[in-house]
Amino acid sequence: MLGTVIALFGVLSAWAWRAGRGRAHSSSEQVADAAEVLARTVRRQWEEEAVLRQLFDPAPLPLVWSDCSHPGVSDHRQLVGTAVVCRADDPQELAAAFGSLTRRRLVVLGPGGSGKTTFAVLLMLALLRTRTTGAPVPVLCSLSSFDPARESARNWLRRRIAADYPAMADAENYGASVIEDLLTEHRLIPVLDGLDELPERSRAAALASLNDTLPSDTPLVLTCRTADYVRAVAESGVLTGAAVLEPAPVRTSDALDLLRLATPPDSRRQDGWTALAEHLDRRPQAPAAQALTSPLMVALARSVYADHDNDPVELADTERFPTSADIERHLLGGLVPALFRRARRQCPARSWDPRQAHDYLARLAAGMHAQSTYDLAWWRLYQWTPALAGAWRRAGTWAVTMCAGLLLTTSFLVAVLDVPSWPEALWWFPLSALEVLINFPVLGFSGLITARERGLPRAAAVAAAISISGGLGAIPAALYYYHGFPGMVLVAAVGLPCFSLWLVLLGVGLPSPPPVPSRSRPARQHWRRQLIRALVLVVGVTAISESIFAGYTIAGYGAAHPPGTVLWGLVIGTVVGISLAALNWVRDPSTADEVATARSSIQADRLISLISGAACVVVFNIANGSMRVMPWIPSDPLRTTIFATVNGGLLGAAIALAAHSWPHYTIARLLLAARGQLPWRLQAFLADAHQLGILRRIGPVYQFRHARLQHHLATHTGTADPRTDQRPDRSSRVGATST
Repeated sequence: MLGTVIALFGVLSAWAWRAGRGRAHSSSEQVADAAEVLARTVRRQWEEEAVLRQLFDPAPLPLVWSDCSHPGVSDHRQLVGTAVVCRADDPQELAAAFGSLTRRRLVVLGPGGSGKTTFAVLLMLALLRTRTTGAPVPVLCSLSSFDPARESARNWLRRRIAADYPAMADAENYGASVIEDLLTEHRLIPVLDGLDELPERSRAAALASLNDTLPSDTPLVLTCRTADYVRAVAESGVLTGAAVLEPAPVRTSDALDLLRLATPPDSRRQDGWTALAEHLDRRPQAPAAQALTSPLMVALARSVYADHDNDPVELADTERFPTSADIERHLLGGLVPALFRRARRQCPARSWDPRQAHDYLARLAAGMHAQSTYDLAWWRLYQWTPALAGAWRRAGTWAVTMCAGLLLTTSFLVAVLDVPSWPEALWWFPLSALEVLINFPVLGFSGLITARERGLPRAAAVAAAISISGGLGAIPAALYYYHGFPGMVLVAAVGLPCFSLWLVLLGVGLPSPPPVPSRSRPARQHWRRQLIRALVLVVGVTAISESIFAGYTIAGYGAAHPPGTVLWGLVIGTVVGISLAALNWVRDPSTADEVATARSSIQADRLISLISGAACVVVFNIANGSMRVMPWIPSDPLRTTIFATVNGGLLGAAIALAAHSWPHYTIARLLLAARGQLPWRLQAFLADAHQLGILRRIGPVYQFRHARLQHHLATHTGTADPRTDQRPDRSSRVGATST
């Protein structure tokens, strides 16, 4: 049995740490093909997003962008090119203006709500619609996930593209270096949105990293608030070779014309817009006129009034809205209820209650504020729950979960199979609960190790150290079960679980939430090659298992397991081989021509979590289960097999699941939903909020439509922090960091 385990460990290690060796670099044809696939994918992604954001319905706001007048933020004119003046609603003009820049580098500045992100999206679509074969592909990435203290801008950009566009990770089709080659050959135009969303201490470092790690002639688009960019430039210098644009204020007449076009022609709200226009003609400095100079407020006014039964003439009430800030708060507060009321009218069966939806979004905003982030990343939701936020509390939560699983399993076995009987179950369950202690130090110490060791020697050493800590948890169970047996039996009862833990840790990594979810999933392409590899693995493992079982019987220990040695060797070998083949198959990157979304990311991580858990059940039981059938330990083979399978299976599966993101997300989601703080169908709710335009999606991450909306919801008087149920302080950090 030990020989079988060692052989299987060798096979598992070869697949777990192959780390891309032997993969060829990308050829010129592969890079060209990848660029075309990426262009189609990005265009489809942002065409759909533009529809949801109503950027072309009825038309983009005619906003004029020109060279920034603030001194010291732009590079030398000789390096930048000619002066730029363009309209956001003219795609041809946008593409031509960007192409006229010497190095095709652009910084988009403006105050909050001035339409910087919208301009970036419109520029991307203009470049994609006018793109010819071989031209660079614009790719938008949110800078909120960039930490210049931990990685360079180039490495972060490469990682983000691989995460958001899984097709680029297909080494079989495009080679292992395709993203690096796309950057090196200037086939990409990174559109980096939201430098101001980084912590203030990181903005200058991020700007310096862009200058230091990307060649000065790399095409680039960067958006930021004006004041934040000025401070960053003062510390680190300008973005080399980049032109700097800022918008002119929206003209009230343009805003009202767009709002009229967005309103049905036979609607009485047309009269409301006319009355408001007459009021603003008489009072051009009225609060409503000042508010409608912001593209964000124009978009909110459309959502609150143009698509609903509300009368926009109320914006002319200076007693109700004495300042433009009052109008902004009114529009921000009315957005969510208005959009969900419209959804309820269109589809009552599938819509959410507007008040409840507002409360859910307010709690999400408060939770994101508590984490000081603008990204709603599902794999970080566990940080919102006290039961999972700390390493040892997380270990305790998993221990309670495993005890509940043991109780349910024991009850099922007693009620259905009568193995064990009820008297035996009273002895079985306490022992099983004691064995749960094996995982407590393993999960606790793993959560304290933040660095993920990738090298095999270091990974083996870390896994061995943590496995030994798990052996300490096996001592009470060993003393309880093997009391009165020889000392070597007690040593084996502790040593074999340690060895099993070591195998599992080497297979799946440390059982703590990873920094990013698993992106892999079964690939539909290259299935013949995958099938051949799986068959070779299954046949090889089955042959090893059969040889060991035959040798076990020849040595005189055949009575230690049920009869049918040949059959058991074939069955166990086949099951183990299929488990490892499935684990290897699911780790191959997806080759789908699609964009990673929150839903697809969850599905991918869930699949690899479940397959890893099933494979580790088998791997853990091979070594640990051998202790149960030692010839010198009298036992009933059937009861011993069931006991070892249930206990060892739960222990191995728990470690494997704890090493992935989906199990932690699921526990956190259920805990928050049980407290009434989030909906039970969280992803369905987020998808609906995205469809309504309240949230925007960048890869697998959701963000609020605007940071000001997040700030408003987080500081609303009825909002509570999901982690504490305490109302947030209005003077807290949100007000200082919102963009």
